[in-house]
Amino acid sequence: MQPKNSLDYHKVFSKIGSQLEHTDNLGEVASYIPELFNVDPKKFGIHLSTVENRHFDYGDSKERFSIQSISKVLSLSMAFKLEGTALWERVGVEPSGNAFNSLSQLELECGIPRNPFINAGALLICDVLVSHLTNPKEEFIDFVRALVGKDNINYCERIALSEKEHGFRNAAMVNFMKSYGNIKNDVEEVLDFYFNLCSIEMSCAELSQAMMYLCSNGINPLTNEEVVTPSRAKRINAIMQLCGFYDEAGEFSFKVGLPGKSGVGGGIIAIHPKKYSIAIWSPRLNEKGNSYRGMKILEFITTQTKSSIF
Repeated sequence: MQPKNSLDYHKVFSKIGSQLEHTDNLGEVASYIPELFNVDPKKFGIHLSTVENRHFDYGDSKERFSIQSISKVLSLSMAFKLEGTALWERVGVEPSGNAFNSLSQLELECGIPRNPFINAGALLICDVLVSHLTNPKEEFIDFVRALVGKDNINYCERIALSEKEHGFRNAAMVNFMKSYGNIKNDVEEVLDFYFNLCSIEMSCAELSQAMMYLCSNGINPLTNEEVVTPSRAKRINAIMQLCGFYDEAGEFSFKVGLPGKSGVGGGIIAIHPKKYSIAIWSPRLNEKGNSYRGMKILEFITTQTKSSIF
């Protein structure tokens, strides 16, 4: 039985096909990571999971793709739980206003990344996890699997290697932070962890489920275990709202009105706290590195349902 006052997203999603006919599929598939360039640019999937455990999908929602920078939400959550408020002594929480791989901003701010979602900030978070975990890659993927409720979520070795072979700017960032004493571990170990973290593959259905703890006061609804405290879940959502789309974060907040995070694999996750988690995948990216169609369709969905956090 449909919960009282619960929206019927089937009706909303039924309108998406016609909406797609009027939405250009502009942009380009990410090419600076060669393995991502091989993805079919016409792919499109959506999955929405509600706090009442209802699920709605559309299109290629069960096909796995590289979640890329969306994984930074998960690594931040793990690091925040392990490190607590001391984390913010090494990384900020302010929007960057610059490209996700900016070196100039890192130099101006003396090796302190502006936020955890730009590349420098995510590398710093990886360093924190390397310090805390005995087997970082194994323990992190186990953490992700528990959120999804599946044991076969994994890194993609092919994509991780492709990123490593072309990750010169990321190497420059982590070495620059090391020169300021803000990276504590071996640079190569931090980079290897980072490249693997970005290579994780999930479907929209799995990604939506993985992020449900941010809708549920930090509780994983599959296990009823606390992933982060309610206070920390609120703060992670706030950082997603401010910083989840790099130098297009204001545009996303203005048009969509939800905390979210994008990845250059064409995925977007968006959270409506205490209501739902929605994942969208469309590989063509706009000039800011965010899914062109994903941004448009999320705006359409929140407009149609009249549901944003504002």
